[in-house]
Amino acid sequence: MSEAAILVGLGPLDELRELAVTAGARVVAEFIQHRDTPDVTYFIGKGKASEIRDEVLLRGADLVIFDEELSPSQTRNLERLLETKVIDRTGLILDIFSRRAHTREGQLQVELAQLNYRLSRLAGRGEWLSRLGGGIGTRGPGETQLEVDRRRIRSRVARLGREIEQVRKHRQLHRAQRKRNRLPTVSLVGYTNAGKSTLFESLSGQRTLVSDRLFATLDPLVRRIRLDAGTEVLVSDTVGFIRKLPHDLVTAFRATLEEVTASDLILHVIDIADPEHAEKIQVVEEVLEDLGCAGHAQIRVYNKCDLAQGGSETRTDGIRVSALSGEGIARLKEWIVEELRRPGSNRGTQRRKERSVTDG
Repeated sequence: MSEAAILVGLGPLDELRELAVTAGARVVAEFIQHRDTPDVTYFIGKGKASEIRDEVLLRGADLVIFDEELSPSQTRNLERLLETKVIDRTGLILDIFSRRAHTREGQLQVELAQLNYRLSRLAGRGEWLSRLGGGIGTRGPGETQLEVDRRRIRSRVARLGREIEQVRKHRQLHRAQRKRNRLPTVSLVGYTNAGKSTLFESLSGQRTLVSDRLFATLDPLVRRIRLDAGTEVLVSDTVGFIRKLPHDLVTAFRATLEEVTASDLILHVIDIADPEHAEKIQVVEEVLEDLGCAGHAQIRVYNKCDLAQGGSETRTDGIRVSALSGEGIARLKEWIVEELRRPGSNRGTQRRKERSVTDG
């Protein structure tokens, strides 16, 4: 049975609601409080916290999810006052990642991020962790891991770091082999749920996991595809980005995200039917900049054009496609070939190229 969750934030909670549902929660109430500065003790004011406590009792809520990152002391104070489990946005995202990681590499990276996140939250929480049991926010390394002392956790973190370093070296060897084979690499990036997996399937002709839930694909996929009679490329699908992506996750998944930094061309997949797509473009661009990819050759792929208003409208900064129906895919393949053959393309450079022709 899904856990009954109450959502709390300082602004709109649409994305947090999607994240909660993706994690398996059943949202029973939402609270928004506008504050200039967070309360040191409860993040929200004590009056609002008391309102939430009444709602917890009324609804029989199993957990309260905050849309911002809470300090360890704020989490402990809230749990004592609300008498239920409290997690923040970072904890929720980490929980979803623990469900989505199926490969050994993905599991290592998620566990590392979870342990780093929880390390500072162990003090004074032993009693609560025992009382609150499992569920959202406690998956991954396991409850018993959370109850061990800091020294053992740090030892585990160090070992995970060494294993992930081996993963990174292994990927470097694979990339070196690709360069020797002279196979260009193309990486799909985008906000989560923009349709990257559907586009990956459409380009490669191979079925992958496609879902309308956030972070449906976590483990990276790489496929060799033929674009035309003379061009073969390796296309990789990566984890979707999101607002306020936890720092621990960016750090832990750096080995995987190096696939993006080493690629010859980036396809930035955008859900053109999403009314907030402009803001989400900015989020993805900021993450790419943090990864050192701001200068890479890039094509913006405006996906879901069949669902967008003004579907026949052309764009001068990218190409409109529908990965689901196949509209625009042939033209996109032509664009990819043209970009990879362009003199002075990204092969080893850090110069961004802006497409300035309309999609046909």
